[in-house]
Amino acid sequence: MKAGTLRQILLITDGCSNHGDDPVAMAALAREQGISVNVIGVMEHDVIDERGMMEIENIALSGGGVSQVVYAQQLSQTVQMVTRKAMTQTLQGVVNRELQQILGGSQTIEDLPPEKRGEVMEVVDELGETVELELLILVDTSASMKHKLPTVKEALLDLSLSLNARLGDNRYSLLIFPGKKNDVEKLLDWTPKLESLTSIFPKLTTGGITPTGPAIREALSAFKKKRSLRSLLSSDDEQFFEESI
Repeated sequence: MKAGTLRQILLITDGCSNHGDDPVAMAALAREQGISVNVIGVMEHDVIDERGMMEIENIALSGGGVSQVVYAQQLSQTVQMVTRKAMTQTLQGVVNRELQQILGGSQTIEDLPPEKRGEVMEVVDELGETVELELLILVDTSASMKHKLPTVKEALLDLSLSLNARLGDNRYSLLIFPGKKNDVEKLLDWTPKLESLTSIFPKLTTGGITPTGPAIREALSAFKKKRSLRSLLSSDDEQFFEESI
């Protein structure tokens, strides 16, 4: 099978949205466009309240992605784990769809005999190392995130090092919410390198509302703009996963 580009949103937050679009509805829209939405809820010594926990789970569920709630000190390994797990989940969905076309019915990887299942999972693992990845990172910079931002920066740099070990190309973009003037602000346009975060993060200010829904909407616009630019620069047909899991 030919792999296109995996497109993911990684949302890092510690609380409930309180302004603008419903983030769960925005995550569903992302899924319809072949973009999975993964959410990491960051705790410190406090605990995310029940409403926040439910929102984190529902955004990921609606967005066909992975959710995880962690203490800040475990953030680095969690960011890597969630990103990798989401890649595998999406690829398994694509393989399952191909299996159903080949074999008919509703057969999935789990329905295969153990030997065949192992072979298919090897293909999934290989694709995970070679497929192109577009990862748009959304970072909550509301007041409660102030002391967690240094940890977020380190986690994202570790993620970059981890993903750079892959054979496939990686492209990153970073948005924060709320921004200085608007609900959402772009800190980093599409780039294969996250190292520039080192100079950006110390300048971030925190405070204000938590417009999670508008942030996801803006993320979708960033993917559309990237695709439009690519079509202008290249006449080749780019294949993207339009995967709904």
